[in-house]
Amino acid sequence: MTTFDTLGLAEPIIRALHEERYETPTPIQAQAIPPVLAGRDLVGIAQTGTGKTAAFALPILNRLAASTVRSQPKSVRVLILAPTRELGSQIVDSFHAYGRHIRIKTTLAIGGVPIGKQMRALAGGVDVLVATPGRLIDLYNQRAVRFDQVEVFVLDEADRMLDMGFIRDIRKIVALVPKARQTLFFSATMPPEIARLADDMLANPVTVAVTPAATTVEIIEQSAIRVDKAGKPGVLAGILAGDAVVRALVFTRTKHGADRVVRGLVQAGIPAEAIHGNKTQGNRERTMAAFRSGKIKTLVATDIAARGIDVDGISHVVNYDLPNIAETYVHRIGRTARAGAEGVAISLVSRDELPFLRDIERLIRLQVPFAGGGLSDEQLREEAVRPARQQKGNGRRGQQRPRGERQEQNRSPRFADGPPKKRGRGRQKYGEKRTGGGNGSAQSRPEAGIGGVGFMNRPRKPGMQQGSASTR
Repeated sequence: MTTFDTLGLAEPIIRALHEERYETPTPIQAQAIPPVLAGRDLVGIAQTGTGKTAAFALPILNRLAASTVRSQPKSVRVLILAPTRELGSQIVDSFHAYGRHIRIKTTLAIGGVPIGKQMRALAGGVDVLVATPGRLIDLYNQRAVRFDQVEVFVLDEADRMLDMGFIRDIRKIVALVPKARQTLFFSATMPPEIARLADDMLANPVTVAVTPAATTVEIIEQSAIRVDKAGKPGVLAGILAGDAVVRALVFTRTKHGADRVVRGLVQAGIPAEAIHGNKTQGNRERTMAAFRSGKIKTLVATDIAARGIDVDGISHVVNYDLPNIAETYVHRIGRTARAGAEGVAISLVSRDELPFLRDIERLIRLQVPFAGGGLSDEQLREEAVRPARQQKGNGRRGQQRPRGERQEQNRSPRFADGPPKKRGRGRQKYGEKRTGGGNGSAQSRPEAGIGGVGFMNRPRKPGMQQGSASTR
């Protein structure tokens, strides 16, 4: 059996690993550390939670421990790019833990905090700089950092860099670092643009893939619940109120959506906090500390902010909004079932999100089962084809829309009883209730129920009409 003692790491590093109670390397560590120690470039394809931070941190620390070179003013020997502040902070913590018996200087450069302190930290030079691309470009433009002494260049979570629009910044940074360097490239998935970036950056690399690209952890119990958008808050509250939920991470598509979900949960008596780009760095750190310690058991996050959340014991991941990029689903649910534990991933799927579910199923090569419901899995999946068919010509005269779907206010509404009259003073405004049915009416329609989920059938307030989402 492979152990850290047999990988050829320096004694101070082995001692730190024993103090951290690390004995056996994970597959990505066992396969990546030997070629990195040998000085080879490397492409590591691994999902979050597989231990890839140690896979590059340990051999880098070994290299620094064996070297007598000292950093020059404003220079950097090891440059590590991370997509988010949280992931950058996590990487720095790992270097501190594994390198506690080695004299190295590590600095974190991220946005959301004053740049002056980071400029002062770089003034004397550092051994390891962990940075987000935007802040690193700012520091370079202010002549606070030099790249001419970079020996090792690490790009972590490359696919997330692509999603966040950092590819141009990365290419600019790559052009500034020396060509004679060791490059380590890590990504959970390898879409074509990321593969091209890797080809441009690396020289004769070793490729290590511990899981097939774009697959999900098999031990995660995945399911979906078919629910309209208006019903999502109640469904989410019902899920989180269950005894099985130890610690939950809820994903929304937008920052404002995350805040809105938190307000709804608090009103339902479920403590929750949000983490996203509009929060200050201090607020994000306090929220993450409370989530790690268990003071709050529900964290609502956007994809960008959640990147780098490395918290053990997340029992449930809930996709309040289904992502429109299939690979993002893989990243999200990878936050549970870490370190060999089991986990549950639940997606709340509205009608307009069904095509996203089909894309996800094609990517992961699995069907995500629906939990109960008035329709069968086959019927629900067939509905996913309809929105795509109806998008063509949407808004033209005579084009029918899915029943109950909200009309966009910047288009002329169509009613079953003829076109609306021209708007004028005292005339009826679009969006008010009409009689006579049609797409804009308050006419009721049956909703697909979720069998066995009692909170879906909550009573309506007195005087409230039952109707489509367009009349609520």
